[in-house]
This record gives sequence, C-alpha cells and structure tokens, in this order.
Amino acid sequence: MKTILTFVGGGDRDAIILQTALAAAIPLSARLDCLHAHVPAALAARYGHTEFASGAALHNALDRLETDANAFSGLAAENVRVFCASAGIELCDAPIDPCGVTAGFREDESNVLERLTFHAGQCDLIVMGRARQHQGLSPDTLEHLVRSCGRPILVAASAAPRTLTDTIMVCWKDARSTAGVVTAATPLLAKARRVVFVSVAKRDAGRTDALGAIARQIVGPAAEVQVIPASRRGIAATLSAAAEECGADLLVMGAYGRSLTRELFFGSRTDALLDHSDKPILLMH
Repeated sequence: MKTILTFVGGGDRDAIILQTALAAAIPLSARLDCLHAHVPAALAARYGHTEFASGAALHNALDRLETDANAFSGLAAENVRVFCASAGIELCDAPIDPCGVTAGFREDESNVLERLTFHAGQCDLIVMGRARQHQGLSPDTLEHLVRSCGRPILVAASAAPRTLTDTIMVCWKDARSTAGVVTAATPLLAKARRVVFVSVAKRDAGRTDALGAIARQIVGPAAEVQVIPASRRGIAATLSAAAEECGADLLVMGAYGRSLTRELFFGSRTDALLDHSDKPILLMH
C-alpha cells in the first residue's frame, strides 16, 4: 500500500478523514493522494431536493448549488493544506523523500460515480467518511465504490484514530467472502501489535481450530481467535461488542456479499455493522 486515495469534501469531517488516512500511511510510509470531487450544480441538484423547483426558483437553486460547490472546493484545498502543515507532511506534486509520508491535492470537475471509481482503481487504498455528506455526493457513493473499484476502502469513524495498528480485529465469515480483504489488509496486519480473528457461529463444531490454522497462516503464531455464539442481537451487534471488548483500532471485513436483490429483502450486514460500530472499518467486496 503505497498510494492512499483520500476523499475530502470541504466539510467539517475532512480532518477526521485525513487523520484516518495518515494513521494508515505512517506504518506504510505511503503517500496521501487527496482528491476533491467538484460537484456541478446540475449533478448536485439530483440530491439537493430541487425536483419540484421550476422557472426562477430552479434557476436560483442552481445558482446556490454552484456557489456552494465552489466554496467546498476552496475549503477542501484549505483543509488539506492546514492538515499537512499541522502534521508536518510535505504537500507536493512529486515527493522528494519516497520513504516518508507525503501528500498531494487535486480536484476532479465531476463527481460522477464512474469517474470516482476510475480514481479509486488507480490506488492501493481508499479512505472516506461513512456519514452522509452535504457536498452533493450520491448517497450510495460508498457502496458503489466498494462493489466496483476492486480496492480496499477504509471507512473513517466519527473521531480521529490515534493508531490503526495496535489491535486489528478481522471479522471472519468464510474464505470466499473474507480472504480477499484479509489479503489486501496484509500490509497493515503485518504492522499490528495484536490481531484478533473473530467469527460468529451458531455452534463451534471445530470452527475455532480451523480458524486458528487460517489465522496463524496469515499473521503467524501470535494470532488470536474467538468464535462467538450467535445471538438475537444480530451479527453486527455481536461483532461491534467484540470490537469494543478487545479494544480494536480497526475492523477488517468482506463487504456486500449479498446481491442487491437479497439486500433489498434481507438488508445489508455491511451497512448494519457500519451503523453499530463506530470504529474505522476496512472493507472490500
């Protein structure tokens, strides 16, 4: 993981997102590629409750959205500049010292999902916020990127982390749904002081031994394993409680394993965990 795409929107959560990206970058000596997606007024209008406006009202609404978009662009650039200055990070187009953490800032004149997916596919890790933003992004941006970009996405919590690598909890379901994200997270797992593999199951039936063998193969003999009985609270609540109990700095899990149709009827376990746990979560489809 040498390049971390960090989405900044020009909002008050930029500092938390940037600090989360920095916590991932420090142990990896990675570069922060800070990207602001400028939202054209016509595109922002899709999510700005202007569907009933017409005539002069629509014109005024579009003018307001364009003014807001320009303001967010300026704030995003300023937020990155201030953060880098306070953190002692070189803000540059080409790093002089490739061994240290550096950062760059750029802006794309569109927030079309396909364009954001393109940018995401060019890096090793993406960092973004989970809360719905007010800068005009589509409300399903996170899910779309997770499903389509083929890269791990680190979703920030509501507070800036001190570190991500003191204790990492891997939410293990099975090899098909979890092996990919664990492989992607290997650079961070290798830097962790403690790694805990947690699985939720109705009964153990040899699951602890099997998971222990997998965990030791991935991170070595120091890996810890917990198989937690399923309960009426649901898997997301159970995993969230386990993360609190072990003091996890970061959760790692496979994401959106169900089809969109099944999620419509049964809900998304990924979204449920994002709702239950206020921890940084590394996701990959």
